Amino acid sequence: MPDRPARRWGVWVGAAAFAVGVLWVLNSPTTPPAVAPPPMARATTPPAPSVATPEPPSSPLPAPVSATAPTLAAQVPALLLPVQGVLASDLRDTFADGRDNNQRGHEAIDIHAPRGTPVLAVDDGPIAKLFLSKPGGITIYQFDATGQLAYYYAHLDAYAAGLKEGQNIRRGSVIGYVGSSGNAHPDAPHLHFAIFRLGPEKQWWKGTPLNPFESLGGKPP
Repeated sequence: MPDRPARRWGVWVGAAAFAVGVLWVLNSPTTPPAVAPPPMARATTPPAPSVATPEPPSSPLPAPVSATAPTLAAQVPALLLPVQGVLASDLRDTFADGRDNNQRGHEAIDIHAPRGTPVLAVDDGPIAKLFLSKPGGITIYQFDATGQLAYYYAHLDAYAAGLKEGQNIRRGSVIGYVGSSGNAHPDAPHLHFAIFRLGPEKQWWKGTPLNPFESLGGKPP
């Protein structure tokens, strides 16, 4: 007959081992089952955004001309009288006089003075052209400093020494001498003086004629 204490001891050992196993299972960390990641989506390049090409702006319309804009003659600055020793009161407005049996207008004023009297620049600006012509004789075309106006001196006896094209001239400088070259009467030396407004091409021989009478200090009768 087996020994009872030994049997008891075996039971207790088995129970203790079982309890240890249960405790180990209960206290062991639980790791969630690995979940396979979803398959990576294939990379795609987004379509380029549509960009509309802007239309160039339309050319602006020209500004309307004001009905109250000053006349061309009113825009001419006050000028120095171009013949030395002549007074404004001596001037005569011959701008509208006819020439060649009224086939053309004078479009200038004649300033009479003895031959050789110095001719003075009426304004600051460059000498645009020194020109010899059959009607005007020895002539000078001078532009104003802004390039908007041309001053025309004709029937000269001679140019001032050293005068040349492109030279910037100061108001009051001697640029020539009164004469009767061209189609002027030999016994009536004078300066034929004209002003014209230049066009966009800045042609020294061409423009809109302006009456210089009042700009030189002349007073209507």
